[in-house]
Amino acid sequence: MRIAICTDAWAPQVNGVVRTLAATVERLLARGHEVELVTPEQFMTMPLPGYGEIRLAMAPRFGTRRTLGDFAPDIVHIATEGPIGWSARGWCKASGVPFTSAFHTRFPEYAAARTGLKPEHFWPVMRRFHKSSRAVLVSTPTLADELARQGIAHTRLWTRGIDRELFRPGHAPLPQMAVLPGPVLLNVGRVAVEKNLAAFLDADVPGSKVVVGDGPDLVRLKARYPQVRFLGALHGEELARAYCSADVMVFPSRTDTFGLVMIEALACGVPVAAYPVPGPIDVIGAKGRGAGDDLPMRIGALDEDLAIAIQKALICDRLGAAVHGASYNWDRATDQFLTAVGEAVLPERTYEAA
Repeated sequence: MRIAICTDAWAPQVNGVVRTLAATVERLLARGHEVELVTPEQFMTMPLPGYGEIRLAMAPRFGTRRTLGDFAPDIVHIATEGPIGWSARGWCKASGVPFTSAFHTRFPEYAAARTGLKPEHFWPVMRRFHKSSRAVLVSTPTLADELARQGIAHTRLWTRGIDRELFRPGHAPLPQMAVLPGPVLLNVGRVAVEKNLAAFLDADVPGSKVVVGDGPDLVRLKARYPQVRFLGALHGEELARAYCSADVMVFPSRTDTFGLVMIEALACGVPVAAYPVPGPIDVIGAKGRGAGDDLPMRIGALDEDLAIAIQKALICDRLGAAVHGASYNWDRATDQFLTAVGEAVLPERTYEAA
């Protein structure tokens, strides 16, 4: 199959969207599919206001259309609702080429956090963008239910995976974490307002707090919380060692659609503490026994009081966490992706124009 993937999120950005797409493209190519990428690398870019490390393509319409026209894809997958995503959507509709889309980011909530407006102001844009998509790929059933309530019902499940050779127990601890008084509480992710890091950093719990990641709030939070160890962005084995150095992974976000860092931490044998919201509910489960409440052990804890969740997570089963984390598989996720895009090229169904 000739598959074009269009995304406003790509390297050097470091986030779950980029890592998911990179892992998927690698497996698509290994299976013999032809893949063409349309990313910000191909255009002049400008920094997203207030979020300099994210660069948006400037006027990507003609370049996107030229690339897609030359490649002549069987199907286009549009990963993001940014300038490249809208340009790809326009080309597909004008050319009669089917496309799927993905809902990786709760844009209405992110926009609300940065503008002070209510999320309801931004949902009409999301409904319009995804209306003509033949399938909207989502990471969890909870997210599918949420989108259905917002009028986006044509969803298909596309789960996530981990690098099981990298994210596993047994890595030597990072020296800068090994010397900290325990318990060591770790957060990994973008240091940005939508990640709700203050809820973690303000939590009244014993031990040491460590933040791994970079982002627009890093300088401000370093100044506000001098007792917290901010290690910046880590990758590869260093990131795995950071996970293995922690007693609990704390995930305070209320807006993530999944939270790839949760399953990476679990795979390293680190229980997760989080709020009982979509994402954590789909990974940890309301009772800490997985989404189906069927695990024989607790792998983490969810609570509206994050300090309570942390205390409960400290006594969870680290071996059980590792086994559950290792169950997430990129090959299975790629199977789901291919099923969704494969069905989208079939002519039986018609889709309303928008």
